Amino acid sequence: MQFDDVILGRRSVRGYKPDPVPKALIEEVLSLAMRAPSSMNTQPWSFYILTGEPLDRIRAGNTERNLAGVPHSREFRVGQAFEGKHRERQVGVAKQLFSAMGIAREDKEGRLDWVLRGFRQFDAPVCVIVTYDRELAESDDTPFDCGAVTTALVNAAWSRGLGAVINSQGIMQSPVVREHAGIADDQVIMKAVALGWPDETFPANAVVSERKSVDEAAIFVGFDE
Repeated sequence: MQFDDVILGRRSVRGYKPDPVPKALIEEVLSLAMRAPSSMNTQPWSFYILTGEPLDRIRAGNTERNLAGVPHSREFRVGQAFEGKHRERQVGVAKQLFSAMGIAREDKEGRLDWVLRGFRQFDAPVCVIVTYDRELAESDDTPFDCGAVTTALVNAAWSRGLGAVINSQGIMQSPVVREHAGIADDQVIMKAVALGWPDETFPANAVVSERKSVDEAAIFVGFDE
């Protein structure tokens, strides 16, 4: 693919074929992703890549604990609930997804099932847990750098025919993730990325989220009109 094809074509994939993803292909995607820039070349990221039984144990633990009402225990700052225009964008993409999936507003069971898909890493055959070095946890550069490498990861995956979605629900129960992924104590869990071959028959995979225009997002200073 050309660069523009990847950037303009990529979308978040929430439905996957069960087919396994070759380890060599994942290594290729990671090698591309890790060309992402980082603050003073610190490269604070690590990746724990799960499939098969270990991933199934995380899916089960996430689901059981959340259904039992165990408080969330994500290891990064979540902040306050979105308000104003940010909340509007959050609601907007949710409406797009629910419409595609045929989930009505009053369909509580359908909405719960959709949430549980996130806890199950969207049933993808692979999950990449992105972590960073705990000794760099006080620097805002560190999560910024993890965002850069994760963006590069999903774009590299798309360029190789793989789908991905960056997912916070899959790491809401961090003790479960730590146990079954064997995450080292010197690592902080940042994000999860579901990864696999897109199921083109899954309705939500056709959703392309609406984006701000350049005019809305950019302020040009010192340029001639």
